Amino acid sequence: MKQHTINTDYPVGPVHCYSGELGGELVLFDTGPPTSEAQVCLREELDLARLKHVVITHCHIDHCGLVSWLEKETDASLYLPYRDTLKIEGYEERLERLAELLLQIGFDQRFLESFRQVMNVDEVFPQFPENFLTVESDLPEHLGIEVIACPGHSQSDLVLAGSDWAVTGDVLLRGIFQAPLLDIDMETGKRFRNYEVYCTTLVKLATLRGRQILPGHRNSIDSIDNTLLFYVGKLLDRTVELQRFSRKDSVAQIVGQLFGVGLGHPFNYYLKASELVFMRDLMHCPELLRSSLEQIDLFDPISEKFLQMAYG
Repeated sequence: MKQHTINTDYPVGPVHCYSGELGGELVLFDTGPPTSEAQVCLREELDLARLKHVVITHCHIDHCGLVSWLEKETDASLYLPYRDTLKIEGYEERLERLAELLLQIGFDQRFLESFRQVMNVDEVFPQFPENFLTVESDLPEHLGIEVIACPGHSQSDLVLAGSDWAVTGDVLLRGIFQAPLLDIDMETGKRFRNYEVYCTTLVKLATLRGRQILPGHRNSIDSIDNTLLFYVGKLLDRTVELQRFSRKDSVAQIVGQLFGVGLGHPFNYYLKASELVFMRDLMHCPELLRSSLEQIDLFDPISEKFLQMAYG
């Protein structure tokens, strides 16, 4: 698998895309951001005339920013994650329901207006192609790609794996704790249960032990176990910190205490609110996390922090 590294202006730094011959056909995993530098990189490092498949791990702008450009420049089939296709098709409904969720956790109408403006600009979400397929259902079998749904960075995150490698997008960011975003499950119209699926994702990620990890950022992942222990350790530490706030405080009130009311970018407030909702779900049902860690033999190294979080 060949790595293509493209600079970005985002805090995560350069993004990696990957290409390889699978089933006798050229496949590209992720595209990089919608920049001229990314276009030059793909033109120079790929034979675009031979490109047959473009497979996206998740529809964040630094990973799928050039799908529309590739639709125009190549004859490749474009595959987007199923849950992202639901967001595209039900975009306005999702924003309305997400606004309702933010109201429920204490944000006011002024914040919602600024948040809507942010969610409707190309700097946050890219232009999507007119024609696309779905990764989970439409990938040709002869490519030999295992599709593993691993919500963690977003609800649509996919790991795309071969027998001895795995393209992980943003699922295994090195040294960066991440909680799944507060979002709407477009299949049910209700809140996406990010804590519950996160616990399931931990078990799935443990199945990648022994494979070469091809991450979306940083250089490599040497140990799945150490990476998962880092994530869970940070989660438990931050949940202990959250316990100093009153449970009567709304999520918006806590975000305001942490960052100040009316300061900063609305999307950053949304990210922190997502983390707080996630941690409150953990506090409500800590045994779900414990069960997942026990299944993958990772509870003992983290047991002291877990017990401190769960029982004080």
